[in-house]
Amino acid sequence: MNYLAHAWLARHSDDAILGALLGDFVFGQSALADWPQPVRAEIVRHRRIDRYTDDHPAVTAMRIGFGPLRRYAGIVLDVYFDHCLAQGWARWNEAPLAAFTARIYRILDERRVHLPPRLAAIAPRMAAHDWLGSYARRESVDAAVRGISTRLSRNGDRLLACLEVLHANEGAAQATFETFFPDLIAAAGALRDAG
Repeated sequence: MNYLAHAWLARHSDDAILGALLGDFVFGQSALADWPQPVRAEIVRHRRIDRYTDDHPAVTAMRIGFGPLRRYAGIVLDVYFDHCLAQGWARWNEAPLAAFTARIYRILDERRVHLPPRLAAIAPRMAAHDWLGSYARRESVDAAVRGISTRLSRNGDRLLACLEVLHANEGAAQATFETFFPDLIAAAGALRDAG
């Protein structure tokens, strides 16, 4: 899952949302010690959610459909699943998407001095251009993937090629989200309850 879904799964507290976002920016076990326990717990849960997502049968089957590009398909699907969540936001939430994304941007701004350098650098742009809210628009998926491709050390062209496969199989990707996301919600809740 990508930023929006991770934050949504951690919506029970601001510390949890921060930890959910840090999951892509804090690496290794030793780095966890730099964070308070509620944030640290959510960083670990982020990693487990990523593993659950990668191993879910519906997601695995969808990635296989990308053929030789399946190694990069997970990145594209993560972004696309954020689009599915944002587009169907009212199904999953009573509060508007804009209110939730404003909360995320507030958390990042209030804690910017503590953020890892890479997240600190992108957080202001994320808020200024409403990256998370923009996922409700389909074209934002392609724009996000193009941006990610420029940050890959190699094979960005393969990530971009995944967009063609996604466009050709968008119905299947939407169906994958519909199958997978309720399972993820249950699994993420169980991970939180397990501590």
